[in-house]
Amino acid sequence: MNSPATRGRNGRSRKASRGRSRFRLPMRYLLPTTFLVALLAMLMLRGYVHSEILADHRVRDADHNTRVPKDVRAGGPVIDARSGDAKTLRVPDRRIVLTFDDGPDPVWTPKVLDKLKEYDAHGVFFVTGNMAARHPELVERMVAEGHEIGLHTFNHPDLSYQSTERIDWELSQNQLALAGAAGIRTSLFRPPYSSFSYAMDNRSWPVTEYIGSRGYLTVVNDTDSEDWKRPGVRAIVERATPKNGKGAIILMHDSGGDRSQTVAALDTLLPDLTERGYTFTRLTTALDAPSAHTPATGFALWKGKAFIAAVAVSERITGVLVVGLAVIGVLVLARFGLMLLLSFLHARKVRRRNFGWGPPVTRPVSVLVPAYNERACIEATVRSLAASEHRIEIIVIDDGSTDGTADLVEAMRLPRVRVVRQRNAGKPAALNNGIRHARYDIVVMMDGDTVFEPSTVRELVQPFGDPRVGAVAGNAKVGNRDSLIGAWQHIEYVMGFNLDRRMYDVLGCMPTIPGAVGAFRREALDRVGGMSEDTLAEDTDVTMALHRDGWRVVYAENARAWTEAPESVQQLWSQRYRWSYGTMQAIWKHRRAVIERGPSGRFGRVGLPFVSLFMVLAPLLAPLIDVFLLYGLVFGPTGKTVAAWFGVLVVQAVCAAYAFRLDKERMTHLISLPLQQILYRQLMYVVLLQSWITALTGGRLRWQKLRRTGAVEAPGGSSAPRPQGPGAAAGAVDRRPYV
Repeated sequence: MNSPATRGRNGRSRKASRGRSRFRLPMRYLLPTTFLVALLAMLMLRGYVHSEILADHRVRDADHNTRVPKDVRAGGPVIDARSGDAKTLRVPDRRIVLTFDDGPDPVWTPKVLDKLKEYDAHGVFFVTGNMAARHPELVERMVAEGHEIGLHTFNHPDLSYQSTERIDWELSQNQLALAGAAGIRTSLFRPPYSSFSYAMDNRSWPVTEYIGSRGYLTVVNDTDSEDWKRPGVRAIVERATPKNGKGAIILMHDSGGDRSQTVAALDTLLPDLTERGYTFTRLTTALDAPSAHTPATGFALWKGKAFIAAVAVSERITGVLVVGLAVIGVLVLARFGLMLLLSFLHARKVRRRNFGWGPPVTRPVSVLVPAYNERACIEATVRSLAASEHRIEIIVIDDGSTDGTADLVEAMRLPRVRVVRQRNAGKPAALNNGIRHARYDIVVMMDGDTVFEPSTVRELVQPFGDPRVGAVAGNAKVGNRDSLIGAWQHIEYVMGFNLDRRMYDVLGCMPTIPGAVGAFRREALDRVGGMSEDTLAEDTDVTMALHRDGWRVVYAENARAWTEAPESVQQLWSQRYRWSYGTMQAIWKHRRAVIERGPSGRFGRVGLPFVSLFMVLAPLLAPLIDVFLLYGLVFGPTGKTVAAWFGVLVVQAVCAAYAFRLDKERMTHLISLPLQQILYRQLMYVVLLQSWITALTGGRLRWQKLRRTGAVEAPGGSSAPRPQGPGAAAGAVDRRPYV
C-alpha cells in the first residue's frame, strides 16, 4: 500500500500532468499558425530586401559646411578618416576608376560586366545589401572577374538622418550580404546621395567621420557622368571624360532604372580613353594600396550564407505564391461571373410561365428522418411534415437514441408516421434502413433538426416528372439566423450553396444533395448501392455516384427547408470539419471518373475539377489574401491594398445581393458580410487545412453529434413545445460521436 506521502506525490504528479496537457496547442491550431507565421516571416524578409520594411526614403537638402575641414573640401574624392585625422587621396593621372552605384541589377549589371570584360577594364561596384542579397550570383561574378566591391548601405537611406545604431546596422547588413554572396568583406564605402568632397556639409561630415572610425575609406567622386538623368550617350561620354590627362573616379550607375544609355556610353568611353593612354582599374590598384577585400570566415561566413539562402527561399516561395494567388484570384472572379450568368439562366428557365419538368408528380412519396438524440427538435420536424400538401409517409429512423427521441415521436400518435428503431450504426445505415422500409418509389431525405414548409415536398418531387432525373436538391435555409454566427451561415447558405447549386444544375454536375432536403428516385439509389458508409459526406458520395451512373441531378429552388445551424464556434468547427473531410474522401473515391467514358467521364472532367478547385484547393490558398492584405496595410501601398480588398468585397457583395434577390431574402443580413470575410472565413480556412492534415496523415474522423436547441420553425409556423424532464435535458446537451 502506498504511503500518504507517496499518494500525495502521485496526486500532485497527476495534477501537474493534467495541467500540462491543458496547455498543449491542438494540431489544428499549431500547424496553421506555424504556416501563417512562416509565411508572414517570409513576407517580412522579402519586404526588407525590397526596401518596403525599415526603409527611410527621406533625402536632406544641403546644409552649411562650417565644420568640414578645409583640406577635405579642397581635397580628393577618397577620404581616409580611420586614424582620426582625416586626409584625402586622388587617383593618379591617366588612371580611371569607374564606379557603379545601386546594383546589382539583374538586367543592367550583366550588360555592364560584359562591356568591362570585353575591353579588359576593371572598376568598383558600390552595391546595396538588399540588391546583393537578391542577386548574389552577380556579386560573385564581380569578384571573380577582378572588380572591387564597396558598401552602399543595405537599404540606401540618407545617413545624415540616421542614428549611429542604424548606420552600424546598414553597414553590418551590407557586409552580411557580401559574405553570403561572395565570401568577402570590404573596406570601401560610398554614402548614398553623395557627390563631391567639396559638397560635404555639417550634416554629412559627422557621418563620414563615424564611418572612418569603423575602419572604412569613404569614396565619393570627382567626375559625375550624370547617367541617372539619361541625357543621351554623347552627353554621358563627355561628362565622364577627364580633362588634361587627369585621373578620375567616375560616378555611373548599373541599377535604379533604365541604364541602356550607360551601357552604350561604355561602348564608346572604354575604347576611346584606352587609346588615349588611360587605364581602367580598381581603386586600391590605382592608389597602390592593399586590396579592399578580405575573406569572410567562420560564423560570419555561414551567417551570410544562411541569410542569402533565406532570402532566396522567401523570394521564390513568395513569388510562386503571388503568381498562384493571382491565378486563383482570376479563377475565383471568373467563377463569380460564371455563377452570376448561369444562375440568371437557371432562374430564367425554371421561372418561365410554361416551364415544366414533365407530367405533374402526384403519387405519394416516403420521407425519411434519421434521428439520433433529436428530442429537442424532432417534434417540430415531424409536425412540419404532417402539414405537407403532398401525400407522404413519414419514417423516423431512431439510430439508438438515448434521450427518448423514438418514444416522443410515438407519443405524438400522428397518422402516416412510423418509427423504426435500430442500434446506433450511423446516419448512412439509418437511411438505408429507412429505404428498406419505404413503400414508395420516390424517397425524400431530411435531417432531424430540419422543418419543411407545407409545399416543400410537393416542390421537391416535381422534377421527377423527367425520367432522366435521379435526385433533386432542395433549398436549405438557416432558421436560427438571429445571432451573428447564424447570420454569417445564412449568407453562406444563400450565396455559397444555393447560388452554386443553380450554376451546377446548368452545368450538369451538382456535387451534393444536401442532407437537410433532398429527394431520390429509389431505382437510382438501388443502382448505386444506396447510401455508402465509405465517407463522412454520404450525401456528396451518393450524388457523385448518381452522376457517374448517368442520372441527372437538379435543383428545386422552391423546395425550402429550415435547418438549425450550429450556434457556437466549436459546433460549427465539428460540422464543417466533417463536411470538408468527407468531401475530400468523396473526391478521392470517385477520382477514376476523370479517365472514364460516358456519363462518368463527363462528370469526372467537369464536376470533379470544379469541386476540387473551388471547394478544396482554392480555399486552402485563400488565407494568402488576408496575409498579403495585412502586409500591404502595414508596409505596402496602403491605398491600393484597401482599394483591391474593397474591390473583391464589392464583387462578393454583388453576388450575395443577387443570390438574396433570387431567394427573396431581406438584404439587411448582408450588413455583416465584411465582418464575415474577416472573421468567419478564417475559421473555414483552418477547418479545411485541418481536413488536409487529417487526410495526409492517414487520420480518421468520426461523426460528431451537434447540440440542438429546437429553436427552428418554418415561417408562419408555431414552435413545438419544449420537452421537459431529465431526459430532455440530457438530449439537449448530448455530444456523443454519431458513429
